[in-house]
Amino acid sequence: MANHYDFEGRVALVTGGASGIGAAAVERLRAGGAEVHVFDLAQGDDVRDSAQLNAAVERLPRLDVLVCCAGVGGDSLHTEEVSDEEWERVHAINLNGVFYANRAALPKMKANRDGRIVNVASIAGKEGNPMAAAYSSSKAAVIGVTKSIGKDVTGSGILVNCIAPAVINTPILGQLSQEHIDFMTSRIPLGRVGEPGEVAALICWLASEEMTFSTGACFDISGGRATY
Repeated sequence: MANHYDFEGRVALVTGGASGIGAAAVERLRAGGAEVHVFDLAQGDDVRDSAQLNAAVERLPRLDVLVCCAGVGGDSLHTEEVSDEEWERVHAINLNGVFYANRAALPKMKANRDGRIVNVASIAGKEGNPMAAAYSSSKAAVIGVTKSIGKDVTGSGILVNCIAPAVINTPILGQLSQEHIDFMTSRIPLGRVGEPGEVAALICWLASEEMTFSTGACFDISGGRATY
């Protein structure tokens, strides 16, 4: 039986909540009683647009939980093949989108002196994957910005953490070459890709009131791949 976290009376916003890890997080948060709002490109929302994120947060009656799952894998390219446009696109979604969402959420959370933010980084942000310079660097930056924001808001009642999944069975795999997927899977000691529900379980613990003594940290969920 899965652990049950009580989110009754809590309001959550999940970016990238229409599919993959985000959708699994939405389902689990709602199962715990949360009022969950989804911000996703599938419904015309774009995390690259800070004004859209600001407006989405402003419309909420309150904000207790922010989960930043929106992301893009980027094209599988050797470094010299990466165009300026591709580099900027991946960072705009994976890094800028996380920063904009965190920044938009903080005033509302500070007003209640309470909040949980969970940003989705990647094991690639720690180790770097070949043919993925833009993706790897954007996810490394998510880890860095999480550590910074977590320390910046100490004393406010807001705890900010991130997770670093290895390869997970989500639609983002469709953006990658089989060579890229095979490389990532070969590095996982448990010998398989992860499932969105497994990642959502960690997200929901980090978003819950049971998590009280961690901020600015990165939690691995990598099937044993992570070494630090």
